[in-house]
Amino acid sequence: MFSGVGTALITPLKNDLSVDFHSLKKIVEHQLKNNIDALIVLGTTGEAPVFDSEEKRKIISAVLEEATGKVPIIVGTGSNNTKKVVENNRLAEDLKADGVLIVNPYYNKGTQESLVEHYKYIADKTHLPIILYNVPSRTGMNMLPETVVKIHEACPNVVAVKEASGNISQIAHLISIKPDSLSVLSGNDDQTLPIMALGGKGVISVFSNPYPAEMKKITDSILNNDLSSAQKYNNSYLSMMKSLFIEASPSPVKYVMSRLGLCDNVVRLPLAKVSTKSEEILNNEINSLPKG
Repeated sequence: MFSGVGTALITPLKNDLSVDFHSLKKIVEHQLKNNIDALIVLGTTGEAPVFDSEEKRKIISAVLEEATGKVPIIVGTGSNNTKKVVENNRLAEDLKADGVLIVNPYYNKGTQESLVEHYKYIADKTHLPIILYNVPSRTGMNMLPETVVKIHEACPNVVAVKEASGNISQIAHLISIKPDSLSVLSGNDDQTLPIMALGGKGVISVFSNPYPAEMKKITDSILNNDLSSAQKYNNSYLSMMKSLFIEASPSPVKYVMSRLGLCDNVVRLPLAKVSTKSEEILNNEINSLPKG
């Protein structure tokens, strides 16, 4: 689907909690101006669970209007209802998205074998390329490396996996056993460097919402085999990357985006704005981030 940085876009909101399409356009322009490699719409960072079907259609359409033909547009379509994923994929197809990101089923969980059957059912019903999304901290279930490979072998349109298990040993094992036809993308900004050093192709990033050029410095350096520069940039930005998860994402990144004038600091319940203490930490990070 892509290599380098795919931004997991926030969904900006107005104070009345409606979608702020003016700010969404501004954010997409900010991404394109800084040569981002892909845009991911309505993932976890985009607060996908709190939008109804019509809102989702409008959000996807707005991003496509700005970025179609410029970068791949990937839509988060995951659910713990397999048939709902198929419906969501049809919406992405209808709107001419370039691919879909599908998170593990959450809450009802299942087994490794049921994961294979879940993705086989879904993949058979879409022509779009699929990125699997393994994030056990949110789903309560870990997709094992052997399961990822088994799904890929059974589903040719499963082309990549976003790995956010946080377990570098597991990710190293996955990269060691996967075929070249399957890409591994970091799902955690602070693990992008080690995952790409192991053979990963890039990152689906939260940090790149406010700082796309900075994130690209890391991935471009690695892709150009300039490890020393990648290390320097990673060390410079690591503290902010980690601070963006000081509370449940995307609340911290929305605060930072508001400070940079890209959107208002508004989230929908069940999330809430970050605390005053977290604001202070984030303000210090904004002021300490290297310029240029």
